Amino acid sequence: MSSYRPYQHIERRKSRQIHVGPVPVGGGAPITVQTMTNTPTTDVEATVAQIRRAERAGVDIVRVSCPDQESALALKDIIRQVEVPVVADIHFHYKRAIEAAQSGAACLRINPGNIGSPERVREVIKAARDHNCSMRIGVNAGSLERHLLEKYGEPNPEALVESALEHAKILQDNDFHEFKISVKASDVFLAVAAYQQLAEVCDHPLHIGITEAGGKRTGTVKSAIGLGNLLWSGIGDTVRVSLSAEPEEEVHVGWELLKSLGIRHRGVKIISCPSCARQGFNVIETVATLEERLAHIETPLSLSIIGCVVNGPGEALMTDIGVTGGGNHRHMVYNAGKTDHTVDGQSMIEHIVELVEEKAKTIQADLDAQKAAARRAAE
Repeated sequence: MSSYRPYQHIERRKSRQIHVGPVPVGGGAPITVQTMTNTPTTDVEATVAQIRRAERAGVDIVRVSCPDQESALALKDIIRQVEVPVVADIHFHYKRAIEAAQSGAACLRINPGNIGSPERVREVIKAARDHNCSMRIGVNAGSLERHLLEKYGEPNPEALVESALEHAKILQDNDFHEFKISVKASDVFLAVAAYQQLAEVCDHPLHIGITEAGGKRTGTVKSAIGLGNLLWSGIGDTVRVSLSAEPEEEVHVGWELLKSLGIRHRGVKIISCPSCARQGFNVIETVATLEERLAHIETPLSLSIIGCVVNGPGEALMTDIGVTGGGNHRHMVYNAGKTDHTVDGQSMIEHIVELVEEKAKTIQADLDAQKAAARRAAE
């Protein structure tokens, strides 16, 4: 019995839909997972390799910084070698945005507050329109406009929202509507409050994130609190987890957030106990090995790894495949919630990998058949 069902208690905020290349954002489209490269953009080989690792982790959209002309022009070589749409990250110089659009960027991330005069912003808008780019207005607590800091005295939710709406008006006044908005801060409370206020006063799709969240452990916790809060309340159309870690780690955490809330599903969801003296096998070591061995599977399915019979049978009832530790190095294997057979400890990991791979093939075949039937019905 699969545990993968829509969680009906999360009602998403209604927003307009835009596109980042072929990927829809907002308007009921699946919430997308983003990351950002940290290699020098001019190092095309390294940047492409990093994007490809993020693609294997399941990324939907990748952002690449364009701090200079060489980087903006290098985008052309990068984009033709990757599958996911690329967002060009632009700061301070409007010409970089124009060059990035010409190089094939699917979206331009700009902070209009530091990109120059309204005239220069209009030139960027023209380039985006001419090259079929969407845009993201990226407001950040660390780079608010001087007049808003003077008005509010410090970065606060009201200042972030006012900045976002001011810049949105510039785009709208120029009849450009293919944009999303972010109002990021490193402070969880500030970021969440700003997004909540912004969500109430506009229907633009929102890119959510806790900026500069920290290292892998600290940043994951901060992001889980802030982004989990927003996602649970239905706010957010695309998400980036900002970590001082490799981009694929951001992707993994982003997916785990969505999977934990039942919003999107990809790959194997492992439910495991923290282990104790009752465990019939080394749970921690087993789970770490299985996470690595099963990382290639994209089909959504659930796997419970529980060290003893206290919670093992109950968890197995709610997962596609389950394993519960037993005595004499023999462990019970469950299939679709029902006891199926036992396996010895030495061959357990290889056996689980085989079972999961076979189950994934079966589930994927069913999903493909459902999609084909839906297409036929729509014709």
